[in-house]
Amino acid sequence: MRRTISGMVGRGSLTHNNRNFIAENIDRTRTGDNITYCHEDLKQVYQELFGAALERYNDKQKRSDRKITDYYEHIRTGKQEKLFYEVIFQIGNVKDTAVGTDEAKQAKTVLDEFMKGFGERNPQLRVFSAHLHMDEATPHLHIDFVPFITESKRGLDTRVSMKKALAAQGFEGGTRGATELNEWINAEKKVLAQVMERHGIEWEQLGSHKEHLSVLDFKKQERQAEVKELEQSISRLKKKQLDIAAVEQIEAKNVPLSSKVMIDREDYQNLMTAAQKYVVQEKKTGRLERLLKAAEKTIADLKTKLSEVMRERDELRSVRGFLSMGALEKENRDLRQRVKQYQSIMEQHGLSHLFGKRKDQRQSKEVR
Repeated sequence: MRRTISGMVGRGSLTHNNRNFIAENIDRTRTGDNITYCHEDLKQVYQELFGAALERYNDKQKRSDRKITDYYEHIRTGKQEKLFYEVIFQIGNVKDTAVGTDEAKQAKTVLDEFMKGFGERNPQLRVFSAHLHMDEATPHLHIDFVPFITESKRGLDTRVSMKKALAAQGFEGGTRGATELNEWINAEKKVLAQVMERHGIEWEQLGSHKEHLSVLDFKKQERQAEVKELEQSISRLKKKQLDIAAVEQIEAKNVPLSSKVMIDREDYQNLMTAAQKYVVQEKKTGRLERLLKAAEKTIADLKTKLSEVMRERDELRSVRGFLSMGALEKENRDLRQRVKQYQSIMEQHGLSHLFGKRKDQRQSKEVR
Protein backbone atom coordinates (compact mmCIF):
# COMPACT_ATOMS: atom_id res chain seq x y z
CA MET A 1 0.00 0.00 0.00
CA ARG A 2 1.31 3.45 -0.97
CA ARG A 3 0.34 6.74 0.64
CA THR A 4 1.44 10.36 0.36
CA ILE A 5 2.76 12.44 3.26
CA SER A 6 1.81 16.06 3.82
CA GLY A 7 3.85 18.27 6.14
CA MET A 8 3.14 21.97 6.43
CA VAL A 9 3.14 24.97 8.74
CA GLY A 10 -0.28 25.57 10.33
CA ARG A 11 -1.94 28.79 11.49
CA GLY A 12 -1.95 27.68 15.13
CA SER A 13 -5.63 27.94 16.08
CA LEU A 14 -5.47 26.48 19.59
CA THR A 15 -9.23 26.73 20.17
CA HIS A 16 -9.85 24.86 16.92
CA ASN A 17 -7.28 22.18 17.73
CA ASN A 18 -8.68 21.61 21.21
CA ARG A 19 -12.26 21.65 19.91
CA ASN A 20 -13.34 24.62 22.01
CA PHE A 21 -15.52 25.42 19.02
CA ILE A 22 -16.92 23.03 16.44
CA ALA A 23 -16.64 24.02 12.77
CA GLU A 24 -18.95 22.70 10.06
CA ASN A 25 -16.34 20.32 8.67
CA ILE A 26 -16.13 18.42 11.97
CA ASP A 27 -18.07 15.20 12.58
CA ARG A 28 -19.14 15.47 16.23
CA THR A 29 -19.84 11.75 16.44
CA ARG A 30 -16.14 11.03 15.85
CA THR A 31 -14.62 13.70 18.12
CA GLY A 32 -14.24 11.07 20.84
CA ASP A 33 -11.74 9.27 18.57
CA ASN A 34 -9.33 12.24 18.70
CA ILE A 35 -6.14 12.01 20.77
CA THR A 36 -4.97 14.94 22.92
CA TYR A 37 -1.30 14.51 23.85
CA CYS A 38 -1.03 17.81 25.72
CA HIS A 39 -2.75 21.17 25.95
CA GLU A 40 -0.89 23.47 28.35
CA ASP A 41 -1.34 27.16 29.05
CA LEU A 42 1.12 29.03 26.83
CA LYS A 43 1.85 31.76 29.39
CA GLN A 44 2.80 29.17 31.98
CA VAL A 45 5.07 27.47 29.46
CA TYR A 46 6.80 30.82 28.86
CA GLN A 47 7.33 31.20 32.59
CA GLU A 48 8.78 27.71 32.79
CA LEU A 49 11.14 28.23 29.85
CA PHE A 50 12.17 31.87 30.27
CA GLY A 51 11.26 32.99 33.81
CA ALA A 52 14.73 32.50 35.32
CA ALA A 53 16.47 33.84 32.21
CA LEU A 54 14.32 36.97 32.34
CA GLU A 55 15.35 37.63 35.94
CA ARG A 56 19.03 37.23 35.05
CA TYR A 57 18.63 39.58 32.10
CA ASN A 58 16.85 42.30 34.12
CA ASP A 59 19.41 42.08 36.93
CA LYS A 60 22.14 43.05 34.46
CA GLN A 61 20.30 46.13 33.17
CA LYS A 62 21.42 49.43 34.68
CA ARG A 63 18.67 51.37 32.91
CA SER A 64 15.09 50.59 33.86
CA ASP A 65 13.81 51.30 30.32
CA ARG A 66 15.82 48.34 29.03
CA LYS A 67 14.21 45.86 31.39
CA ILE A 68 11.53 43.47 30.12
CA THR A 69 8.52 43.22 32.39
CA ASP A 70 6.75 40.33 30.64
CA TYR A 71 8.61 38.20 28.09
CA TYR A 72 5.38 36.70 26.76
CA GLU A 73 4.04 40.16 25.90
CA HIS A 74 7.47 41.21 24.63
CA ILE A 75 7.38 38.45 22.01
CA ARG A 76 3.66 38.79 21.29
CA THR A 77 3.93 42.49 20.46
CA GLY A 78 7.31 42.21 18.75
CA LYS A 79 8.03 41.57 15.09
CA GLN A 80 11.07 39.27 15.12
CA GLU A 81 9.60 36.06 16.53
CA LYS A 82 6.21 34.38 16.89
CA LEU A 83 4.84 33.26 20.24
CA PHE A 84 4.71 29.68 18.96
CA TYR A 85 4.73 27.63 15.76
CA GLU A 86 2.54 24.84 14.46
CA VAL A 87 3.20 22.00 12.03
CA ILE A 88 0.61 19.62 10.58
CA PHE A 89 1.32 16.11 9.33
CA GLN A 90 -1.11 13.97 7.33
CA ILE A 91 -0.98 10.58 5.66
CA GLY A 92 -2.89 10.04 2.41
CA ASN A 93 -5.90 12.06 1.33
CA VAL A 94 -9.69 11.95 1.44
CA LYS A 95 -9.80 9.55 -1.53
CA ASP A 96 -7.59 6.81 -0.09
CA THR A 97 -7.51 7.49 3.70
CA ALA A 98 -10.89 8.91 4.58
CA VAL A 99 -11.93 8.92 8.23
CA GLY A 100 -14.09 5.90 9.02
CA THR A 101 -12.11 3.47 6.86
CA ASP A 102 -9.59 0.83 7.87
CA GLU A 103 -6.89 2.87 6.13
CA ALA A 104 -7.68 5.83 8.39
CA LYS A 105 -7.37 3.63 11.49
CA GLN A 106 -3.98 2.48 10.28
CA ALA A 107 -2.93 6.09 9.61
CA LYS A 108 -3.96 6.96 13.16
CA THR A 109 -1.68 4.24 14.53
CA VAL A 110 1.25 5.51 12.44
CA LEU A 111 0.74 9.19 13.39
CA ASP A 112 0.41 8.24 17.05
CA GLU A 113 3.75 6.40 16.99
CA PHE A 114 5.34 9.30 15.09
CA MET A 115 4.09 11.82 17.67
CA LYS A 116 5.35 9.86 20.66
CA GLY A 117 8.93 10.25 19.41
CA PHE A 118 8.62 13.91 18.42
CA GLY A 119 9.93 15.39 21.68
CA GLU A 120 12.99 13.18 21.80
CA ARG A 121 13.87 14.08 18.22
CA ASN A 122 13.35 17.80 18.81
CA PRO A 123 14.78 18.86 22.21
CA GLN A 124 14.76 22.56 21.25
CA LEU A 125 11.04 22.59 20.43
CA ARG A 126 8.91 22.74 23.59
CA VAL A 127 5.58 21.12 22.62
CA PHE A 128 2.68 22.49 24.66
CA SER A 129 -0.30 21.48 22.48
CA ALA A 130 -0.63 18.40 20.27
CA HIS A 131 -3.77 16.80 18.86
CA LEU A 132 -4.50 13.91 16.48
CA HIS A 133 -7.82 14.63 14.76
CA MET A 134 -10.05 11.82 13.58
CA ASP A 135 -13.27 13.85 13.22
CA GLU A 136 -12.45 15.66 9.95
CA ALA A 137 -12.05 14.35 6.40
CA THR A 138 -8.69 12.65 6.97
CA PRO A 139 -6.50 11.81 10.00
CA HIS A 140 -3.94 14.54 10.69
CA LEU A 141 -1.69 15.71 13.50
CA HIS A 142 -1.38 19.28 14.89
CA ILE A 143 1.81 19.97 16.86
CA ASP A 144 2.24 23.40 18.51
CA PHE A 145 5.58 24.28 20.08
CA VAL A 146 7.84 27.10 21.32
CA PRO A 147 11.32 27.00 19.71
CA PHE A 148 14.05 28.09 22.13
CA ILE A 149 17.82 28.25 22.54
CA THR A 150 20.09 28.41 25.56
CA GLU A 151 23.41 30.15 26.18
CA SER A 152 22.49 32.98 23.86
CA LYS A 153 24.91 35.92 23.72
CA ARG A 154 22.18 38.39 22.74
CA GLY A 155 19.16 39.29 24.85
CA LEU A 156 18.02 36.63 27.30
CA ASP A 157 20.46 33.73 27.63
CA THR A 158 17.44 31.45 27.06
CA ARG A 159 15.13 32.95 24.45
CA VAL A 160 12.72 32.27 21.58
CA SER A 161 14.29 31.64 18.18
CA MET A 162 13.03 29.32 15.47
CA LYS A 163 16.08 29.69 13.26
CA LYS A 164 18.59 29.15 16.08
CA ALA A 165 16.60 26.29 17.61
CA LEU A 166 16.61 24.35 14.34
CA ALA A 167 20.27 25.18 13.80
CA ALA A 168 21.02 23.72 17.24
CA GLN A 169 19.37 20.51 16.00
CA GLY A 170 21.62 20.44 12.93
CA PHE A 171 19.50 22.15 10.28
CA GLU A 172 21.40 24.88 8.43
CA GLY A 173 19.48 26.66 5.68
CA GLY A 174 21.32 27.74 2.56
CA THR A 175 19.04 28.97 -0.20
CA ARG A 176 15.61 30.56 -0.19
CA GLY A 177 13.94 27.23 -0.88
CA ALA A 178 16.18 25.21 1.45
CA THR A 179 15.57 27.06 4.71
CA GLU A 180 16.10 25.55 8.14
CA LEU A 181 12.33 25.12 8.46
CA ASN A 182 11.96 23.34 5.10
CA GLU A 183 14.91 21.07 5.82
CA TRP A 184 13.50 20.18 9.22
CA ILE A 185 9.99 19.42 7.88
CA ASN A 186 11.47 17.21 5.17
CA ALA A 187 13.50 15.37 7.81
CA GLU A 188 10.36 14.80 9.90
CA LYS A 189 8.52 13.51 6.82
CA LYS A 190 11.31 10.98 6.33
CA VAL A 191 10.91 9.84 9.93
CA LEU A 192 7.17 9.50 9.33
CA ALA A 193 7.90 7.46 6.20
CA GLN A 194 10.03 5.07 8.27
CA VAL A 195 7.16 4.58 10.73
CA MET A 196 4.80 3.95 7.80
CA GLU A 197 7.18 1.38 6.39
CA ARG A 198 7.14 -0.55 9.68
CA HIS A 199 3.37 -0.76 9.27
CA GLY A 200 3.52 -1.90 5.66
CA ILE A 201 2.86 1.49 4.02
CA GLU A 202 5.19 2.88 1.33
CA TRP A 203 5.72 6.60 0.94
CA GLU A 204 4.32 7.78 -2.39
CA GLN A 205 6.29 10.91 -3.28
CA LEU A 206 4.31 13.05 -5.69
CA GLY A 207 5.56 15.83 -7.93
CA SER A 208 5.79 19.25 -6.31
CA HIS A 209 2.73 20.53 -8.22
CA LYS A 210 0.33 17.85 -6.96
CA GLU A 211 1.75 18.01 -3.46
CA HIS A 212 1.30 21.80 -3.45
CA LEU A 213 -2.34 21.43 -4.44
CA SER A 214 -2.87 19.10 -1.47
CA VAL A 215 -1.47 21.74 0.87
CA LEU A 216 -3.71 24.41 -0.66
CA ASP A 217 -6.78 22.24 -0.12
CA PHE A 218 -5.89 21.81 3.52
CA LYS A 219 -5.29 25.55 3.97
CA LYS A 220 -8.68 26.21 2.38
CA GLN A 221 -10.29 24.07 5.09
CA GLU A 222 -8.37 26.02 7.72
CA ARG A 223 -9.64 29.36 6.36
CA GLN A 224 -13.20 28.04 6.35
CA ALA A 225 -12.85 27.03 9.99
CA GLU A 226 -11.46 30.47 10.83
CA VAL A 227 -14.41 32.23 9.18
CA LYS A 228 -16.82 29.95 11.01
CA GLU A 229 -15.15 30.81 14.32
CA LEU A 230 -15.56 34.54 13.69
CA GLU A 231 -19.21 34.11 12.74
CA GLN A 232 -19.88 32.16 15.94
CA SER A 233 -18.16 34.86 17.99
CA ILE A 234 -20.33 37.58 16.45
CA SER A 235 -23.45 35.51 17.01
CA ARG A 236 -22.63 35.02 20.69
CA LEU A 237 -22.08 38.75 21.13
CA LYS A 238 -25.44 39.58 19.58
CA LYS A 239 -27.29 37.05 21.73
CA LYS A 240 -25.79 37.93 25.09
CA GLN A 241 -26.12 41.73 24.85
CA LEU A 242 -23.55 42.20 27.61
CA ASP A 243 -23.30 45.54 29.37
CA ILE A 244 -20.05 47.26 28.37
CA ALA A 245 -19.73 49.13 31.64
CA ALA A 246 -20.03 45.91 33.62
CA VAL A 247 -17.28 44.29 31.57
CA GLU A 248 -14.96 47.25 32.13
CA GLN A 249 -15.74 47.14 35.84
CA ILE A 250 -14.72 43.49 35.93
CA GLU A 251 -11.45 44.28 34.16
CA ALA A 252 -10.68 47.20 36.47
CA LYS A 253 -11.19 45.04 39.57
CA ASN A 254 -9.00 42.28 38.10
CA VAL A 255 -11.74 39.70 38.70
CA PRO A 256 -11.53 36.45 36.68
CA LEU A 257 -13.97 36.72 33.80
CA SER A 258 -15.41 33.26 34.32
CA SER A 259 -16.74 34.18 37.75
CA LYS A 260 -18.80 37.08 36.40
CA VAL A 261 -19.85 36.46 32.81
CA MET A 262 -19.69 33.28 30.79
CA ILE A 263 -18.21 34.39 27.49
CA ASP A 264 -15.18 33.27 25.47
CA ARG A 265 -11.91 35.18 25.69
CA GLU A 266 -12.22 36.21 22.01
CA ASP A 267 -15.66 37.73 22.69
CA TYR A 268 -14.27 39.47 25.76
CA GLN A 269 -11.51 41.15 23.76
CA ASN A 270 -14.08 42.44 21.28
CA LEU A 271 -16.14 43.82 24.13
CA MET A 272 -13.12 45.45 25.74
CA THR A 273 -12.47 47.50 22.59
CA ALA A 274 -15.90 49.05 22.97
CA ALA A 275 -15.52 49.31 26.74
CA GLN A 276 -12.37 51.38 26.38
CA LYS A 277 -14.31 53.96 24.39
CA TYR A 278 -16.89 53.99 27.17
CA VAL A 279 -14.17 54.62 29.78
CA VAL A 280 -12.77 57.56 27.81
CA GLN A 281 -16.20 59.15 27.83
CA GLU A 282 -16.59 58.43 31.55
CA LYS A 283 -13.27 60.12 32.26
CA LYS A 284 -14.41 63.21 30.38
CA THR A 285 -17.59 63.26 32.45
CA GLY A 286 -15.57 62.93 35.65
CA ARG A 287 -13.40 65.87 34.65
CA LEU A 288 -16.48 68.04 34.15
CA GLU A 289 -17.77 67.03 37.56
CA ARG A 290 -14.49 68.05 39.18
CA LEU A 291 -14.62 71.43 37.44
CA LEU A 292 -18.19 71.92 38.64
CA LYS A 293 -17.19 71.16 42.22
CA ALA A 294 -14.34 73.67 41.98
CA ALA A 295 -16.78 76.25 40.62
CA GLU A 296 -19.21 75.58 43.45
CA LYS A 297 -16.42 76.15 45.99
CA THR A 298 -15.54 79.44 44.33
CA ILE A 299 -19.19 80.49 44.46
CA ALA A 300 -19.37 79.61 48.15
CA ASP A 301 -16.30 81.75 48.85
CA LEU A 302 -17.75 84.66 46.95
CA LYS A 303 -21.08 84.33 48.73
CA THR A 304 -19.27 84.44 52.07
CA LYS A 305 -17.46 87.62 51.10
CA LEU A 306 -20.67 89.19 49.83
CA SER A 307 -22.44 88.29 53.07
CA GLU A 308 -19.70 90.07 54.99
CA VAL A 309 -20.15 93.15 52.82
CA MET A 310 -23.91 93.13 53.36
CA ARG A 311 -23.45 92.71 57.12
CA GLU A 312 -21.07 95.65 57.19
CA ARG A 313 -23.60 97.74 55.29
CA ASP A 314 -26.38 96.82 57.76
CA GLU A 315 -24.16 97.77 60.67
CA LEU A 316 -23.44 101.11 59.08
CA ARG A 317 -27.13 101.71 58.49
CA SER A 318 -27.87 101.05 62.18
CA VAL A 319 -25.67 103.97 63.11
CA ARG A 320 -26.71 106.27 60.30
CA GLY A 321 -28.02 108.73 62.87
CA PHE A 322 -24.50 109.34 63.97
CA LEU A 323 -23.32 110.06 60.48
CA SER A 324 -24.06 112.93 58.23
CA MET A 325 -26.12 112.30 55.11
CA GLY A 326 -23.11 113.11 52.95
CA ALA A 327 -20.87 110.61 54.74
CA LEU A 328 -23.55 107.88 54.56
CA GLU A 329 -24.04 108.37 50.86
CA LYS A 330 -20.29 108.13 50.35
CA GLU A 331 -20.17 104.88 52.34
CA ASN A 332 -23.08 103.48 50.32
CA ARG A 333 -21.28 104.31 47.08
CA ASP A 334 -18.17 102.52 48.32
CA LEU A 335 -20.19 99.46 49.27
CA ARG A 336 -21.98 99.41 45.92
CA GLN A 337 -18.60 99.60 44.22
CA ARG A 338 -17.34 96.60 46.22
CA VAL A 339 -20.45 94.62 45.30
CA LYS A 340 -19.89 95.44 41.61
CA GLN A 341 -16.27 94.28 41.92
CA TYR A 342 -17.32 90.89 43.28
CA GLN A 343 -19.97 90.54 40.61
CA SER A 344 -17.35 91.38 37.99
CA ILE A 345 -15.10 88.63 39.36
CA MET A 346 -17.91 86.10 39.03
CA GLU A 347 -18.62 87.19 35.46
CA GLN A 348 -14.94 86.83 34.53
CA HIS A 349 -15.00 83.25 35.78
CA GLY A 350 -18.28 82.51 34.04
CA LEU A 351 -19.96 81.78 37.34
CA SER A 352 -22.59 84.48 37.56
CA HIS A 353 -25.31 82.18 36.20
CA LEU A 354 -24.43 79.54 38.77
CA PHE A 355 -24.65 82.14 41.54
CA GLY A 356 -28.06 83.10 40.26
CA LYS A 357 -29.04 79.43 40.33
CA ARG A 358 -27.98 79.10 43.97
CA LYS A 359 -29.86 82.33 44.80
CA ASP A 360 -33.05 81.00 43.24
CA GLN A 361 -32.67 77.77 45.21
CA ARG A 362 -32.28 79.75 48.45
CA GLN A 363 -35.37 81.86 47.72
CA SER A 364 -37.33 78.70 46.90
CA LYS A 365 -36.42 77.24 50.27
CA GLU A 366 -37.43 80.44 52.03
CA VAL A 367 -40.84 80.37 50.35
CA ARG A 368 -41.35 76.78 51.51
